[in-house]
Amino acid sequence: MKTILVVEDEPQIARLVRDYLEHAGFAVLMAGDGESALHHVRAVKPDLMVLDLGLPGMDGLDVTRTVRSFSTMPIIVLTARADETDRVVGLELGADDYMVKPFSPKELVARVRAVLRRGQPEQTPAEIIRAADLVIEVPEMRVTAAGRHVDLTPTEFQLLVVLARHPGRVLTRGQLLQAVRGVAFESYERAIDAHVKNIRRKLEAHEGATSYIETVYGVGYRFRDGG
Repeated sequence: MKTILVVEDEPQIARLVRDYLEHAGFAVLMAGDGESALHHVRAVKPDLMVLDLGLPGMDGLDVTRTVRSFSTMPIIVLTARADETDRVVGLELGADDYMVKPFSPKELVARVRAVLRRGQPEQTPAEIIRAADLVIEVPEMRVTAAGRHVDLTPTEFQLLVVLARHPGRVLTRGQLLQAVRGVAFESYERAIDAHVKNIRRKLEAHEGATSYIETVYGVGYRFRDGG
């Protein structure tokens, strides 16, 4: 059974999310503030965190930043903030998805399932994608660049694989969004920009590193096989 950590300081919303997730077959942990959330992440290592950005004290962005310093656990952020900048910042810090309050609990459950599927090793024959100094071992969800292990979140890994499987082909943001979500939610295409930014930062962490993902302005992205 997968364990979901729900971090929400509004009791009514927290109970609603918990009830829907438990009904869907998940074990649920609850936290009402950032410090408690970090304690659960370190002690229990849940499979996914549903995280409200508007927490008292340490807010959700700080929690995301801290978790990403030691874990690639999937994170779905909840926000009542109308400013899209908060959503982009959350994604750039490493969140896998977001939902804006008020939201449908049924859709949240579907998104939780979709994000968890991204983190499941593929049940296919061994596939290794190689390009210059980049090696992607697909079933094992392992990436190395110039011999250096690269930690990617499940969403970042899936997005890199989709691009790398189509070298030289331009994929639109909509195509990439559909490929990594696996469900046809209306969604925020700038989320793809945030995820690509994170992938580039991690792959190109040292001076002289090969640049693999090319922006095709006004369209989307292309994987450059061989840099």
